[in-house]
Amino acid sequence: MNTVTPVTTPLATRGLPKPQGCTNLQLRQLTRRVSQRYDVEMARMGLKTTQYSLLSYVVKLGPIRPADLAHAMEMEPSTLTRNLKPLLAAGWVELGAGADGRSRSITATAAGREKRTQAQRHWKLAQEGLNHTLGTQRVLALHALIQESLALLASPESATDESGDCDV
Repeated sequence: MNTVTPVTTPLATRGLPKPQGCTNLQLRQLTRRVSQRYDVEMARMGLKTTQYSLLSYVVKLGPIRPADLAHAMEMEPSTLTRNLKPLLAAGWVELGAGADGRSRSITATAAGREKRTQAQRHWKLAQEGLNHTLGTQRVLALHALIQESLALLASPESATDESGDCDV
């Protein structure tokens, strides 16, 4: 006699419709639309959003070793090196000697700190515009869902494949 092992469904999802579409695609579409709003404001300051984020991290954490900055920003060291080049060229950050002769240290210059202060105003305008468009309650709910999802995806159990096909 063949016995079939029943598939267990978490209580929270019983009776709910199965998600349709590709989560990855939908998230990428959302992030593109949100990023466009920040891009417009940062362009007014002569910055890309990635440059603003990097400058903000250096102002907040610096002086800091490049490897530590890459880790804090959750990016590859080679990506950090590439993204630092325009900030170095503009004189907003400088790369100097580190704690020992083998290490380097990234520091924001006075011009870089001033640039970030000016850019913060535009970043805030972008955020306020997003809050207005989506509504504060929706933004708060979105932030909570993102934080919860990030925590769940950071766990080792989240690495299992549960047939999340994304055929477009």
